[in-house]
Amino acid sequence: MLIITRRPGERIMLGDDITVHVMEVVGSSVRIGIDAPKSLPVYREELWAAIKDENKAAAEAQPERMPGTTRGAEARV
Repeated sequence: MLIITRRPGERIMLGDDITVHVMEVVGSSVRIGIDAPKSLPVYREELWAAIKDENKAAAEAQPERMPGTTRGAEARV
C-alpha cells in the first residue's frame, strides 16, 4: 500500500488514464474526485461489496426456482 500526503488541489496519477483529485479536506473528512475511463467501473467500497454479493447470489440461483423457466415434461400442460 502506498501512503502519501496530498493537499487540496493536488492529484495522484494511477497509470496514464486515472487521476485522483484531492478536492477538499474538512476535519477528518476528505473529498476526492476520480477521473477514469468510462469502461472502468468506479464504486464506493460498500457498493462494490453489495454488487459482488448480488452477482454471486444470481450465479448460484437454481434455474427451476427462477420465474419463467420451464424444464422437461413436467412443465408441459
